[in-house]
Amino acid sequence: MENTKNICNDLISAKANTIPMPPPLPKSAISSHLQKGLVSSESLQRGYSCVSTALRDRWDSLFDEAYGADVTIHTDHGGIVYAHAYVLGMASPVMKGMLKQSKTSGRKLSISIHGVPPDCVKAFVRYLYSCRYEKEDMEEFVMPLLVLSHVYVVPQLKRECERQLGRGLLTLENVVDVFQLALLSDAPHLSLLCHRMILKNFKTVSATEAWQSMRQSHPVLEKELLESLIEEDNKQKKREKKKNERQIYLELFEAMEALVHICRDGCRTIGPHDKDFKVNQPPCKYAACKGLELLIRHFAGCKLRAPGGCTQCKRMWQLLELHSHLCADSSLCRVPLCRNFKDRIRKLGRKNEMKWRLLVKKILRTKGVARTPFFFTTETISI
Repeated sequence: MENTKNICNDLISAKANTIPMPPPLPKSAISSHLQKGLVSSESLQRGYSCVSTALRDRWDSLFDEAYGADVTIHTDHGGIVYAHAYVLGMASPVMKGMLKQSKTSGRKLSISIHGVPPDCVKAFVRYLYSCRYEKEDMEEFVMPLLVLSHVYVVPQLKRECERQLGRGLLTLENVVDVFQLALLSDAPHLSLLCHRMILKNFKTVSATEAWQSMRQSHPVLEKELLESLIEEDNKQKKREKKKNERQIYLELFEAMEALVHICRDGCRTIGPHDKDFKVNQPPCKYAACKGLELLIRHFAGCKLRAPGGCTQCKRMWQLLELHSHLCADSSLCRVPLCRNFKDRIRKLGRKNEMKWRLLVKKILRTKGVARTPFFFTTETISI
């Protein structure tokens, strides 16, 4: 039995010694290529290519030298670009179909690309080989490259054109043209980007030649843009209105807090009659106290204190009445006339009372008050 146990232990230790080392943690192919120098960090930062530099140069050489090329691409002004059928067919399904059709008819393999500059066609075909482009070509031909990538179904180039337009190639001068191309090329993100830029800079964009051309060739599109501008302007006005209303409600709530603070605790040189004011008091934490203090002093000494007699006194009467609608317990409240206004509320008409309740609810909702020691909450206010 003991020998059997020893043999088992020997087998286990021998097996442990023969266990191979675990493989290294997985790393991305790009990071490993970076360490080996196969991919330049500059190319990755610029986003031009993610293949190794040697392979990219090899495909560029195949395109430049046109070694074994069997396809001729005819461009404007009699230009010719030589290419390889298998490369074009693998990169573009549309070109693949065109080459098949040309091959079945027994003609020499050729494709015609007109309507764009010959150098743009060359840059486009180069991208089909190495997924690479020159920065100058993209800056000069970004719009025709976008069209070609859509027509010949090259989604990688199409995304790259959209990305470069979003990074700075989209300007106020070309935004109208790019917007029309984006609609025709089924590029919703780019069309949205152009639409926002047009609405944001409408005065400048509407003075460009591109806008005048669009007005003549696509009056329906101009009408839709003008309607969008009006709609956006109305939305902006509504947002500004809500923002201003929110600010007013916040200021009213702060005024109510400051009023309770003055009448209950006292602030600096004003407060209840039994308050003993100290000489050196800490600064008040209520921002509305200073303005409310001046309003109370005016209200106390004004000879036209009756409602409607003085503008400032009328504002003070309104603040006192608003406080009475917010106050949770008038029996413990030290704000003047709180109980009187509470009694007056019961005698008011239903319509007037509803107006005050709606104002109180909006103030509490804007402030987001869940619980306060001396005010109602939104749950206790019923409309």
